[in-house]
Amino acid sequence: MKVLHIVRQYGPVGGMERYAWEVSRAQAELGADVQVLCEHCHLNPSENIQVHLLGQGLRKPRWLSALLFSRKVTAWIKQHPQKNTIIHSHETTGVHHITTFHGPPFARIRQSPWWKRASLRVYANLWLEERELCGEQVQRVTPNSELIAGELIDAYPVIAPRLTPPVVPGVESGEVRPNRDIPAKGGVIGFIGKEWKRKGLDRAASIVEQLRLQRPDCELWVLGPDPEKVSHLFKHWQGGYRLLGLAESREILPQFDLLLHPARREPFGMVITEALATQVPVVISNQCGAATEITEGLGRVLDENSTTDNWVTACDELLNRTSPPPIYKHSWQDVAREYLDVYASITLK
Repeated sequence: MKVLHIVRQYGPVGGMERYAWEVSRAQAELGADVQVLCEHCHLNPSENIQVHLLGQGLRKPRWLSALLFSRKVTAWIKQHPQKNTIIHSHETTGVHHITTFHGPPFARIRQSPWWKRASLRVYANLWLEERELCGEQVQRVTPNSELIAGELIDAYPVIAPRLTPPVVPGVESGEVRPNRDIPAKGGVIGFIGKEWKRKGLDRAASIVEQLRLQRPDCELWVLGPDPEKVSHLFKHWQGGYRLLGLAESREILPQFDLLLHPARREPFGMVITEALATQVPVVISNQCGAATEITEGLGRVLDENSTTDNWVTACDELLNRTSPPPIYKHSWQDVAREYLDVYASITLK
């Protein structure tokens, strides 16, 4: 099977970019003939993947950057016809057979007041998104979570016949958390996320601060944000927290006893499944796409607006667990196989 992936930045440099990077590599390992069309390749690609570079384009404004990238893609496809090849886009292009949708639809802005919608930026983004999802040549639209699937149907009900079940991100197996005892008055709770406001670090700080009234030796470790930008959240704390900045999460995760992710908005949340694969349970909000992956024993999913008391209770219960959670398994090869099954339903003309 021949596949051409379209992604502006090829490499593990962001959630969507890593998804495309991992899926393409796993498909090549499974024997697919894989090509990638991108502006820039951030790491040396696998020997069995052919990468076509379009050259670095404009970065801002984003709507113009997306439009210009789309035009370059269309021109390249016209110059290099892809016979008998599935064209799989991860961007707002107009030549693909299948697109993976990685975030909330921009069309939600239609619910905003008119003065927030009256701009060239809004018109351009709506046009690009509608073309990506509703173009005549588009046969499949694949969301990366149930959360995004529901929002797509709400915004574009016409795409229902081409919407596939979600294909959630894979996770690499890594070092598993040692089966150590958690002190009755302690425990290490982790928070990971550079975009800390959207991911709810302020909420996490409030939750752990209250939890420390009953578990005074409990600590909150924060990975991702610049310590100087979040230190104000802990100005009344007397110890009990660590601001680790851009530390390597794979090295730190096995030291956690629990991952706390009370996000306001998280299309998926790959750090959640990474924690589960490390045998670290999670307490997350229902605004995380990964919430559908939380089965019995893996953690708790709470309403985003649940009270702090409820969050504290959930954290305390999981810190008091007497046995480790099951290991979460969903490899990138599993993801690649799911896509190969979807490709089989696409008719090439």
